[in-house]
Amino acid sequence: MANVLVAMSGGVDSSLAAALLQEAGHQVTGVTMHLWDDDEQGLRESLCCAAEAATSARRVCALLGIPFYVFNYQREFRRHVIEYFIRAYTHGLTPNPCVECNRMIKFRALLDRARALGFDAVATGHYARIVRDDCGRYQLWRAVDTEKDQSYMLHMLGQADLARLLFPIGEYTKQQVREMAAARCLPSANREESQDICFVPDGDYRNLLRIEAPESLIPGPIVDLEGREIGRHRGLPLYTVGQRRGLGLGGGEPRYVVAIDPARNALIVGPVEALNRERFIVTDARWVDDAPPAETFHCQVQVRAHAEPLPARVSAQPDGRWLVELERPQRAVSPGQAAVFYDGVRVLGGGWIARPEVG
Repeated sequence: MANVLVAMSGGVDSSLAAALLQEAGHQVTGVTMHLWDDDEQGLRESLCCAAEAATSARRVCALLGIPFYVFNYQREFRRHVIEYFIRAYTHGLTPNPCVECNRMIKFRALLDRARALGFDAVATGHYARIVRDDCGRYQLWRAVDTEKDQSYMLHMLGQADLARLLFPIGEYTKQQVREMAAARCLPSANREESQDICFVPDGDYRNLLRIEAPESLIPGPIVDLEGREIGRHRGLPLYTVGQRRGLGLGGGEPRYVVAIDPARNALIVGPVEALNRERFIVTDARWVDDAPPAETFHCQVQVRAHAEPLPARVSAQPDGRWLVELERPQRAVSPGQAAVFYDGVRVLGGGWIARPEVG
């Protein structure tokens, strides 16, 4: 049996993960990661990060009779997640802070600290599965519950990470998790789930930018696909690819943000069909098997956390980036988001969608 550190948010998923591991005979310790002060810059933490999360997790650990600690990762969280989030928006990209939080905090800083403290493994309540093949290699699979699957957010995990991780609830549906938690009288069985980005007040990232990076909100031109100025924007970081509302362009044919051009401080808009893309570049690719399947391979590509995976051809480029060619167009492929490669339920890896060249 292993000595396991369980990352606990106070919610039902991580609570049941701790209970299942204890029942399996493991030596279990719970930990909540304190990431963000409630009163910093007037912002708030959401359910997954607030002081009440630690209180809820502590109650579960007390019920299970296991040790509980709070680790402070405020400095790391600001550096690797909040500053990345702000920097991406100010450079015309659409960030994914949950991927970065997983990569740099939950599965980098926490794994390192667990190793230093003598733990054999780290467990979380993520909906994903780790499978070991006949050759002893670790594979990352989608969760049984496809509606709750979080494998997209975990694509950066490699062999060394997976060897020391456990996802105890990946084999269950959310309904089963709640029922199993209730059967064990866990106080988090019916706890509300957080839907917002934990450090964004009221779910509106624009408020964070106005507080943290007001100098980036420089008005500029809104131009159509022919380069004609048809309006003015209030600062590029306030807009995302695919956005329709809030452009202030008046009536007529609906227009959408097609591209963001920081070099000209220009917002490029067009009709809905202009959002379709069949080719894009992926940078900084990471592979679950620590190497790509081949220089050119076919797979399914998912470009947003809840997007439909589409068949694609992926090929290595001389500059180390990867060209993705979709079999059919995908709407609103957003630079800065992750593109994750799948072979059925198995995650191959993924990287970041690069900004296309704009004229």
